[in-house]
Amino acid sequence: MIQAIGTDLVEIDRVRKLLKKHGGKALKRLFTEEELTYALRHQDPAPSLAARIAAKEAFQKCWPESLSWKEVWVGMEGRKPVLRFAPKVRARLEAEGLFAHLSLSHEKSHALAVVVLEARALGAG
Repeated sequence: MIQAIGTDLVEIDRVRKLLKKHGGKALKRLFTEEELTYALRHQDPAPSLAARIAAKEAFQKCWPESLSWKEVWVGMEGRKPVLRFAPKVRARLEAEGLFAHLSLSHEKSHALAVVVLEARALGAG
């Protein structure tokens, strides 16, 4: 059963401007090492970084409390992006039987993320 849906759209050029203005400081504040390892291997990391910002914002729209930038992040399972969580958030998701689905997309000017928070029966896979 769907508990919540969150979506966010990020302009990729805004991320490029942020990186140009604040560089490594912005990267360290907004992203985990796992996210940076993935994004920075691309010739242009801005689309991947913008998609990750969108994912964090989309999840935040599903979550009842404010989170810091590094309490939720995007990891990869093969070619599939997945949300990963700080221990406190993960524990609460598990305790409440919640599972987060993630879809990312980007094109020339924008990156999009959609998060669906699914309520599952406790103990269900």
